[in-house]
Amino acid sequence: MTVASRRLTTAARTHAAGHRLLTLAVAGVLFAGVLSLRLLAGDAADAYSMLYVFPVALVATTFGMRAGTAAGLLAVALIALWAAADQVSLPPVAWAARVLPILLLGLLVGEATDRLRRSEAERRRLEAAALLHREAIEINDSLVQGMAAAKWSLEAGSVDAGLRVLDDTIARGHELVSGLIRRADMGGRSEPLGERVDPTSRG
Repeated sequence: MTVASRRLTTAARTHAAGHRLLTLAVAGVLFAGVLSLRLLAGDAADAYSMLYVFPVALVATTFGMRAGTAAGLLAVALIALWAAADQVSLPPVAWAARVLPILLLGLLVGEATDRLRRSEAERRRLEAAALLHREAIEINDSLVQGMAAAKWSLEAGSVDAGLRVLDDTIARGHELVSGLIRRADMGGRSEPLGERVDPTSRG
């Protein structure tokens, strides 16, 4: 991996980590704000508990299904805390009306986020595979054409010209393969091509 690639990767990871921390901070403030509103001004008849959908949706959108479900369970726990603190007695239907939408929101939005990320990763993988395929075809065509030209020159008795074409073909192939490896972030070969052995010098 090149220095530029490492820097870009590090910057992207730092940005993503900062975004996740900001999301957690905002979600924490929203959870605390809704709980405070419930404890200070809420009663059993209001719908303040539904405001928990905002932090739950935020967490689910950022972190996926597991975190969204956990955020939904946290919202349910805070609703139970409010009910215990204010000594509010709710029938099962009222509990279901408050709890189920929040839990389903965290689950479904989180699952949709996970699917979207998997689809995006698959799209990038297919694009990379298609690019590698095109470049492999280019490398193959370049090498085949160069070796064919060298063969024709050698058969015609132009040994020097054939060897020059062969050298150019090897250098071109090395250049194409090195570029392909660098673009795949695998690091290119740094050593020079080996010395060509002159076939006329062999005994």
